[in-house]
Amino acid sequence: MQIHKKIYKDWPLTIQPFLLILTFILISMSCLAQDECYSRLDKDTLTIGNQYIERKFIWNKGNIITYSLSDKKGKRVWFNRNKKPDFSVPADDGARNANYLLFSRKADAVKFAAQETIVSFSIGGLDIKRIYRLTAQSPSIACETYLKGKMDGVRGAQSANAADQKNIEFVEDMLINGSAAVLDQIKLDGYHWQGKAVEFFDVTDWNNNLVQEYKFIPYRKRTHRGNLLFAHNQEKEAGIFFLKEAPSSNVQLAYGGEDFTTEFGHFAVNGLGLSARDIRTDDWRKAYTVVLGVYSGQELEQLQALRSYQKTIRKNEPQRDEMVMMNTWGDRSQDAKVNERFSLLELEAAAKLGITHFQIDDGWQQGKSPNSALAKGSFKNIWDNSNYWKPDTAKYPNGLDPIVKKGKALGIEICLWFNPSIQQDYADWEKDASAMVKLYQMYGIRTFKIDGLSIPNKQSEINLGKMFNKVLSETENQAVFNLDATAGRRGGYHLFTEYGNIFLENRYTDWQNYYPYWTLRNLWQLSKYVPPEKLQIEFLNKWRNADKYGNDPFAPSKYAFEYLFASTMAAQPLAWFEGTGLPEEALKLGRLVAKYKKVQHDFHQGVILPVGEEPSGRSWTGFQSLQKDRGYLIVFRENTSDGIGTLETWFSENVKIQLNPLLGKGKSMIQTTGRKGSIKVELPAKNDFVMYSYTILR
Repeated sequence: MQIHKKIYKDWPLTIQPFLLILTFILISMSCLAQDECYSRLDKDTLTIGNQYIERKFIWNKGNIITYSLSDKKGKRVWFNRNKKPDFSVPADDGARNANYLLFSRKADAVKFAAQETIVSFSIGGLDIKRIYRLTAQSPSIACETYLKGKMDGVRGAQSANAADQKNIEFVEDMLINGSAAVLDQIKLDGYHWQGKAVEFFDVTDWNNNLVQEYKFIPYRKRTHRGNLLFAHNQEKEAGIFFLKEAPSSNVQLAYGGEDFTTEFGHFAVNGLGLSARDIRTDDWRKAYTVVLGVYSGQELEQLQALRSYQKTIRKNEPQRDEMVMMNTWGDRSQDAKVNERFSLLELEAAAKLGITHFQIDDGWQQGKSPNSALAKGSFKNIWDNSNYWKPDTAKYPNGLDPIVKKGKALGIEICLWFNPSIQQDYADWEKDASAMVKLYQMYGIRTFKIDGLSIPNKQSEINLGKMFNKVLSETENQAVFNLDATAGRRGGYHLFTEYGNIFLENRYTDWQNYYPYWTLRNLWQLSKYVPPEKLQIEFLNKWRNADKYGNDPFAPSKYAFEYLFASTMAAQPLAWFEGTGLPEEALKLGRLVAKYKKVQHDFHQGVILPVGEEPSGRSWTGFQSLQKDRGYLIVFRENTSDGIGTLETWFSENVKIQLNPLLGKGKSMIQTTGRKGSIKVELPAKNDFVMYSYTILR
């Protein structure tokens, strides 16, 4: 359903009343279809909202200015004190050619139903289109910005360094130069704001510290890096958040060194992800999306508001998106072993372990990559070899049919590795997409690890999006992409997340860079701001290379195999090894995996957040999955002599809860929570764990 309302002075006066009546009838129908989502333009006021949030704008000839932002559940209204448009580029002129359009997007296998309010206008030679996207499930509104036309110097002036400013003696001294183009902004009353910017790091082959929080009190004009900005008002016990759906700051396109600007109660999102040369006169180019959300309460309510939006980006379908995957690459054989016989034997081991997805990494295809152990291959000009993405006839003389057939018999889905052709900004994206679609049509293969990406410019980002969308469209939205975040300029944790999950890191016992608590720490830190069910987290064969670790107390061999698996359960577990290389005792893990699979999806349906201490190898730590008056807790006792751990959780204080052990070692108990929701858990041994289901008894 679409509604198109143009603001033109030359509409005949006799027609305008009928157009307005028709518009409001259609809007009402759209509201019903979207379960309380609404959008209306009434004279000079545009209003967008649902049962949780409402944002009102002054029309301003299409270059809209926020008037107010309402947290409807918290019964709070914030008024915007900024008189400038929410979107601004340097030296902009007055707006013209304003248009208003309402579109209802139906739900499908990947996306939730959404309402899209499209506001377009022109400034100088630049056309701007802003799409405000709203679902019924979240107290947030996403805004997508598209540009077309001509504009010089889109990034604008850089912010001044505070160290170069003169002393403040007069009001005029407080005024400093503006920063980059503003994607969205709001200026709220009050001085008692607490800010937090969160920066993320991928390129995990080189980084092992993936989250950096920066807490501050907003004061004079300052810039901040990160994908997330939280603003909490100490007087009102409420606030807002901005999420910038972009790669990590250090790899964003056209990056000016900043993502947010703050000044007292003024919060702005900077950095389009576009330079002037990226903008075309005949094609809309998308800037980075910005999400604005509201909440009332403390940090828990803040994080729940964020997570409620993140869970609407892609539906988590149990038969498609939940997985316990085994991948062939983790034991460093590279492609040397990969062939039909090896794959069939791996499937037998995988079945004993309870694996749901078996992924053949690099080596299944006829083309040879640069990482091949058998030949000096290349990713350049892949399509010079039209058979590059067909099964290697020497390794798989019968194609992949025997592998897929055996997988089905064992209840295991076959998945593959794929490296899109990088040359000329992924100009061959259609061929890449067609290759994956053909594998789906021939073998039913729908899950692909996407590796080797490099996104140095906007055209590369656009073409990759087209590739993903084509595969989704031609597989009836059944495709799942495991997006590798280990190297290069890629999507990070907040771009392309609608396409699948994130393959987080390569870790190997061969190089002694796999320590279970390192992996757990990365998951624990990320889980506060990124849905952990969207991450693939590895556990390795702890028996391999044990001698290389010597007497290291945190060596993988010091942990039970079940513990290593448990450390990945909040995410999508990834068996990063060859099943045929495991000792017989390792296959007992299958009993734990079978129990885990029964609760995996329900566990992942909750808001999963970290609890306890940060993993250090000697902490009491874990995760909590919150679902109204029930949920799950996973608790880890690391290598600490304390047999009883006290963990701060996301329960309220003085709440009575019942805990029932599901996995691991633990006793049933009823507790009343202490300060900061703390509970006590006893585990009999070091490096042990328990998974509870819990019910709040009040």
